[in-house]
Amino acid sequence: MRVLLVEDHLQLAESVAQALKSHGLTVDVLHDGVAADLALASEEYAVAVLDVGLPRMDGFEVLARLRGRGKTLPVLMLTARSDVKDRVHGLNLGADDYLAKPFELTELEARVKALLRRSVLGGERQQRCGPLVYDLDTRRFALGNDNLTLTSREQSVLEALIARPGRVMSKEQLAAQVFGLDEEASPDAIEIYIHRLRKKLDGHPVAIVTFRGLGYLLEHRDA
Repeated sequence: MRVLLVEDHLQLAESVAQALKSHGLTVDVLHDGVAADLALASEEYAVAVLDVGLPRMDGFEVLARLRGRGKTLPVLMLTARSDVKDRVHGLNLGADDYLAKPFELTELEARVKALLRRSVLGGERQQRCGPLVYDLDTRRFALGNDNLTLTSREQSVLEALIARPGRVMSKEQLAAQVFGLDEEASPDAIEIYIHRLRKKLDGHPVAIVTFRGLGYLLEHRDA
């Protein structure tokens, strides 16, 4: 799952990014509001963590522009301001949560995880496709009684597929979830990950189906 972190304090941004990456998340880090607005308009994210006091365009304006485009992406606002009016203003603009600085990284991780549950799993802790079960809290896949051993790329592809039941995802959409802004997104590489995942799902009544020219769908097949 892909998270956008927008924070102009470089040391804090690095600490938060590393904490989120340690949970297996793909994290894009930006440091100003204009860059954030452009990324949010062109990329797909599961959650955005957005500082209020950004250069070039503040976090409130970035949030307002995001909601103005009709996007319901969950947003966690970070602020050093203690004024209640600022918090109310952010919530009225459509922020989903607010965290005041300084904060503990464990609290930020918990809040991001809660927003991910809402964004990806509709508030549920688990997503199922037949015998395949994904637990968002542990970020583990279980197939029957066994845990699946996956690489980080395979994990990202399977997360994207199980989070969208009944929906065909193109190679380009999957690549957008797997690769960060600082990486070269390779739709062709998705075929490799799909091939590996199929081998790991082989023998179970759950499969990745190819829709030629359209993409892939995760499907439970009756025995």
